Amino acid sequence: MTDALRPHWFHILLSLAGPPRHGTAIMEEVLERTDGAVRLWPGTLYGSLGALEGAGLIVETEAPPDAPTEGGTRRFYRLTPSGDVALRREVERLRKTLEVARERDLLGGRT
Repeated sequence: MTDALRPHWFHILLSLAGPPRHGTAIMEEVLERTDGAVRLWPGTLYGSLGALEGAGLIVETEAPPDAPTEGGTRRFYRLTPSGDVALRREVERLRKTLEVARERDLLGGRT
């Protein structure tokens, strides 16, 4: 996968770079991490989870022993090795873009 990831795919994969998460936890983490700028609505999230799984970038996994049980059974996901590679490639692509922005003094004095 050499092209840029879709923004919502990137945010989902970034959320899964760590312990497995269920859909609601992914939505909440993305919303918090982006200060509300990225909101994954259920249709977008669950459609993306299915597409990411179909692309081999994530896989459904067992719920952790301490997983919440209220509200029924939740489906947990984790990155696959291919998902990790795709995420790292996207992070590197974004890092290079940020370097250009810094060189052109587009960050308003922030680094």
